[in-house]
Amino acid sequence: MAASPAEVIELLTTAYSMELETVMNYLANSTNLDGVRAEEIKKSLAADIVEELGHAQMLAKRIKQIGGVAPGSSGVKLGNQIQPPEDTTDVVGVIKAVIAAEEAAVAQYRKIVKATDGEDYVTQDLAIQLMGDEEEHLVLFRGFLKEYDR
Repeated sequence: MAASPAEVIELLTTAYSMELETVMNYLANSTNLDGVRAEEIKKSLAADIVEELGHAQMLAKRIKQIGGVAPGSSGVKLGNQIQPPEDTTDVVGVIKAVIAAEEAAVAQYRKIVKATDGEDYVTQDLAIQLMGDEEEHLVLFRGFLKEYDR
C-alpha cells in the first residue's frame, strides 16, 4: 500500500533537511581540511555542494507541487550527520562521514521509492534520480577511502 500524500511530504521533507545539512557539512569540510592529501577531497566536496543544493531545490519544488510547503531554517531538522572533525587534518574522518551521509541519503530515497510505488511516479522518478547521484558519490568516496585503508 502506498503512503498517503502527507507521509510522502514528510519523507521528502526529511530528504530536503538531509540535503541541506550535507551542503553545510561539505562546505565546512571543503574549507577547513588541511594538508596535501586533503586537496582532492576538498575539491570533490566543493563540487558536490552545488549538486547537493540542487537536490534540495528539486525536493522543495516537489514538496510544493504535491501540496506541502518547503520548510525554512526553523523547520529543517539538523544534527543527524557526523559533524566536521575538530582535527582539520582528519581526512579519513571526513571521508567516512561523507560515506555515512551518502548511505543515509540512499536509504531515504529508497523509502521514498517504496512509498510512492504505483501511485506517484513523478516523486518516485525524482527519488530514483537523486538516489543515483548519491550512489555515484558513494563510489567516489569509497574509492578515496581505499587509498587510506592500504
